[in-house]
Amino acid sequence: MSFTEDDIEAARVLFSHPVHFMMGAVAMDGLPPGDLPEVAFAGRSNVGKSSLINGLVGHKKLARASNEPGRTREVNFFVLDEVLRLVDLPGYGFARASKSKVQDFQNLGRAYLRGRPNLKRVYLLIDARHGLKDVDGEAMDALDTAAVSYQIVLTKADKIKPAEVAAVVERSEAAIRKRPAAFPRVLATSSEKGTGMPELRAEIVFACGLTL
Repeated sequence: MSFTEDDIEAARVLFSHPVHFMMGAVAMDGLPPGDLPEVAFAGRSNVGKSSLINGLVGHKKLARASNEPGRTREVNFFVLDEVLRLVDLPGYGFARASKSKVQDFQNLGRAYLRGRPNLKRVYLLIDARHGLKDVDGEAMDALDTAAVSYQIVLTKADKIKPAEVAAVVERSEAAIRKRPAAFPRVLATSSEKGTGMPELRAEIVFACGLTL
């Protein structure tokens, strides 16, 4: 499907509404109640999750971005207009922490994905410069097994040429074609330039079934 100008504008207005950090959970029993729809952002460490969340809502410092991979060690919840939660999951892959600590916060992320009935979609962030890696395949295997709907979002698309972006999109779409839980459309974005952000906002509104 394609979004109309009205869809894009309605999503823009929603994401311009007040948003705030709600909490960071370090264990499943510390999660907020499942009374609002949630979308979660997952990806390799340093893929740009925090920057993407900030770009979506137009706040530079809502989610803490860092050049140090693996800084997000909790499941962080942000509430948009009291109608939607944006969830920043711990990154997978390299992290500057002990192996046991890394295992703990990555296990928390996996437990959240398996046990959250109000989770509407996971946005799996992939660095456009590098494309899908083996560790991303492992994440998709886990999401397929858990039957959690997910969509690939390419980040940092402004760092490569448009033809290269198109090629990465095509390869990514081919890689997910037979995956049962994957949403078939791949989005290319840049939180720095704003590329693809209007469409991603509309995707989130659509995934959550929000009436605007």
